[in-house]
Amino acid sequence: MASRSSVVRAARQLTSAAVKRPSPFACQQWRRTAQMPRLFTVSAQSKEKKYTEDHEWIEASADGKTYTLGISEYAAKALGDVVYIELPQVDLEVGEGDAIGAVESVKSASDILTPVSGTVAEVNEALEQKPGDINKDPEGEAWIAKITVSGEPAGKLMSEAEYKEFTEEA
Repeated sequence: MASRSSVVRAARQLTSAAVKRPSPFACQQWRRTAQMPRLFTVSAQSKEKKYTEDHEWIEASADGKTYTLGISEYAAKALGDVVYIELPQVDLEVGEGDAIGAVESVKSASDILTPVSGTVAEVNEALEQKPGDINKDPEGEAWIAKITVSGEPAGKLMSEAEYKEFTEEA
């Protein structure tokens, strides 16, 4: 009986010593670091693209202080071939619901409304040279402006699923 308990005690000592000692194998080191909690994260919900009833979209940057603004794919198709885009000026103070520019097509013209308050930090100057790019990729490379926000968006914003349902009803 005494020999069995000494074997168990020796096994525990070896096991505990192996846990304390760093492993020479890289995969063991990786497994330990992969299980450590992340110190900074951005939730998927905060990075999710949101839509307005006026057919604009906004998307928060990783820092949550700057939003990218553009028109939705639905709006680009409804406008037809875009021939001119009036962009806002950089450093322009804007309020929620303000018209910050316009999009003109062969069919019609439409104001660009901002769903957030803040300051225009950057505009997509490539659209001045090639306004038709907005028809090719309105929710990607053809963004219109980046706005540094002064507060959280307070207006009615929809998720992609809610916006799709909204446009199907129209």
